[in-house]
Amino acid sequence: MKVAASTLLLGATAAVAHEQHVLGGVSDAFEPIVDSIQQPFEAFEKALGKMPAQAKGLWDEMALLVPGFMEKAANLVSQPKAHRRKADSEWDRVIKGADVQGMWVETDGVKHRKVDGRLEDYNMRVKKVDPSVLGVDKVKQYSGYLDDEANDKHLFYWFFESRNDPKNDPVVLWLNGGPGCSSMMGLFMELGPSSVKKGGKLEFNENSWNSNASVIFIDQPVNTGYSYSSHPVYNTVAASKDIYALLTLFFHDFPEYSEQPFHIAGESYAGHYIPVFAHEILSHKNRNINLQSIAIGNGLTDPYTQYAQYRPMACGEGGYDAVLEPSECRAMDNALPRCQSLTQSCYDSESAWTCVPSAIYCNNAMIGPFQRTGYNVYDIREKCKDQENLCYTETAWIAKYLNQKKVMVAIGAEVQDYESCNTDINRNFLFQGDWSKPFHRLVPDLIKQIPVLVYAGDADYICNWLGNLAWTEALEWPGHKDFASAELEGLTLDDKEYGQVKSTGNFTFMRIYQAGHMVPFNQPEASLDFFNRWLGGEWKA
Repeated sequence: MKVAASTLLLGATAAVAHEQHVLGGVSDAFEPIVDSIQQPFEAFEKALGKMPAQAKGLWDEMALLVPGFMEKAANLVSQPKAHRRKADSEWDRVIKGADVQGMWVETDGVKHRKVDGRLEDYNMRVKKVDPSVLGVDKVKQYSGYLDDEANDKHLFYWFFESRNDPKNDPVVLWLNGGPGCSSMMGLFMELGPSSVKKGGKLEFNENSWNSNASVIFIDQPVNTGYSYSSHPVYNTVAASKDIYALLTLFFHDFPEYSEQPFHIAGESYAGHYIPVFAHEILSHKNRNINLQSIAIGNGLTDPYTQYAQYRPMACGEGGYDAVLEPSECRAMDNALPRCQSLTQSCYDSESAWTCVPSAIYCNNAMIGPFQRTGYNVYDIREKCKDQENLCYTETAWIAKYLNQKKVMVAIGAEVQDYESCNTDINRNFLFQGDWSKPFHRLVPDLIKQIPVLVYAGDADYICNWLGNLAWTEALEWPGHKDFASAELEGLTLDDKEYGQVKSTGNFTFMRIYQAGHMVPFNQPEASLDFFNRWLGGEWKA
């Protein structure tokens, strides 16, 4: 039997088996690892603690479901990327976290640190990018690295100023998912100033999200895209500390952007990232990050609720024709109670010993049947046309472009080669139990403080609109009843309806028609419209 234990998606991971050829060019991604594995399973127990007796039966079952499962779980490694760190003199400036942490101010007669958080180990390097060299956009641009010197972690970022009014326009952080997929894909395939076309040519994007906002694209967690580290990050909470440090040092160094409203947006596994990152930011009373809202596109946020919608989406209840046969649909219905029972156990314990089996079982049962059809998990309307490149040839064009020496020099990249997605990061988040964690539980507290938008292209399967609508309607918060009972209303542009929206208080859901997993890729004009309206506060309480 050919087995694929993990599927690397543009923003999601699926553990599937039973003769499945994995989409995304990582079919049998674990086979070389299993053949050469050196670490015993005890290494995994060392990282997570002794396996509870009640979990042993679950793990034995997963080992039968996915041959090699135990070995894969034990092999939580990620090789550091080959790189050459540039001397500080090669950068325009270096901002020392210790200096920022040492700044004190007085408020109402009480002295306190200007910004909270542990910053002493972090530094930020900045390069002013010459717009004329690459021609991505004519606006002011900066790139560089956030460095955690104590842990040898280096996060790459690329900032584009607003084309409109940068002195007053908001600032947005964009995050792709994976986990382990570079936000350069969002930049050059979805919502950035230019897209990469066949042959490496750039095409100007008039619907770029920096039309009315300055945008920061970041490769995170470390060892994603242009980022690198000898101490990788394998869970969302750890990643949030790096993001807080980056933003704090960025707004310290660029005070001209710190007063504007700041927003976080992203897609797919960013449905995990964004609630945690926003919670981390808002937990610091003294901060220079003016966070005003978050937006999650086709995200995975509440697996318990969202997994129940895979069968309806695949079986003709999501607005598109059924992909599966009735017998397969019934099998998914039969598997759902066990999937949700395992996920509830993960929610109750938040232990990897229960969360890993939950993800393995549920992905096999609820995503595997769809993948085996050969259809694109990111777009139910089409077959996967390029399995070597996550079903989209554009990802290969982007990787080839970003591996050019001219590009790397222009933006100060330090790694020897760029890859769109890192399979090690992807796998290890899964085997740390991060996939099934209940991060939606952070959202009610966020809604109390800032507006929250959940939007979804309605042709996506992997993080489909039915699941996103379901979890937003199930979320327990003071406005729950009003939100759940509210009707979806039309979203229009130039008198043409491109989606639906409903909003109560600080909570908003949008369905975008005829768009897959990456809404700006399929519906660029519509995505810019709702994005600008969101930033403008149209649905703010």
